[in-house]
Amino acid sequence: MQDYRITDSILYIGADDKTIDLFESQYVVPKGVSYNSYLILDEKVAIMDTVDARATEEWFANLEKALDGRTPDYLIVSHLEPDHAANIQKAAEKYPSMQLVGNAKTFAMMPQFFTLDFSDRSIVVKEGDSLSLGQHTLSFYMAPMVHWPEVMVSYESAEKVLFSADGFGKFGALDADEDWACEARRYYFNIVGKYGAQVQALLKKASGLDIAVICPLHGPILKENLGYYLEKYNIWSSYQPEDKGILVACASIHGNTRNAARKLVEMLEAKGAPKVAFIDLTRDDMAEAIEDAFRYDRLVVAGCTYDAGLFPCMEDFLAHLKAKNFQSRTVGIVENGSWAPMAGKHMKAAFESMKSITLLEPVVTIRSTLNEESQAQLDALAEALLA
Repeated sequence: MQDYRITDSILYIGADDKTIDLFESQYVVPKGVSYNSYLILDEKVAIMDTVDARATEEWFANLEKALDGRTPDYLIVSHLEPDHAANIQKAAEKYPSMQLVGNAKTFAMMPQFFTLDFSDRSIVVKEGDSLSLGQHTLSFYMAPMVHWPEVMVSYESAEKVLFSADGFGKFGALDADEDWACEARRYYFNIVGKYGAQVQALLKKASGLDIAVICPLHGPILKENLGYYLEKYNIWSSYQPEDKGILVACASIHGNTRNAARKLVEMLEAKGAPKVAFIDLTRDDMAEAIEDAFRYDRLVVAGCTYDAGLFPCMEDFLAHLKAKNFQSRTVGIVENGSWAPMAGKHMKAAFESMKSITLLEPVVTIRSTLNEESQAQLDALAEALLA
């Protein structure tokens, strides 16, 4: 284990997983993921969460080394999702005197995952309760639906450390050399994005704390320029566009719809659009498509009719947007159909079911391939997007 010492008394005991291909069986993680766990050494010793079953052996080795012969007094359970809680029962069996700290919802859900009876060693905390370890004191704040109902965060006041559960996390192992925002954004919108109101409530609680360090359950420990990370989370959770730009997302069967989408990108760039991103929904990462849709203030969907409905990957994209509370954006629609175009109708209906969406009219209709008329419609759409 590398020395990821947070402070003299707070140690990192988590593990990187570079063999995993899909996080939560759906998100590609080419640079792996970290399962973060921490240890606070004081008169009393507290473990801050466990790790995924994939890293059990490494985690126990890290824990034993950090304990250096001591016995943990508490295991703080911030979140019961298996990538953080898989080793609760094994740790409880290894350290029979260790007490478990969680909220009422935590302990109500525990029997769904474990067979051990924790009732005689459970400390149930509620909003604002605190636990003294000696010189360190943990205070607990409930964060329901960020992104499970039992989630809570812990604040250690002596060293001003926020243990933020899944908040402020990102994809990628700790040694991944990459921009934080890119993979944190993809992580946020695909995993937590539906729960913006709940994240806003948590940010309000955090604003009243003097925070020097943020320790998330995934991704790097954040120690510098914390205002940057807090600002990003405020933008993301309030569904504001992060950047002015246009995402063109297409779903093409034989390539003609993709050609039209590419033509629109060329038109927009020629007209001086500062940022135009392109996603091929048949080939590119769906999670990245969702990330970019939330990142920019404008979106164009170019899809074709399939079985009198929508080509499946476009239908999937729109379903993801709705599930993640996509809102407050300007949207243009391009449809393609050889004999009975229906894609535009279905795409329009999908966006009409979302909040504060400005739909640009009319829908651009292509019949099989671009011609002079449909190219003129594309040009008019480009002008409307830049107006």
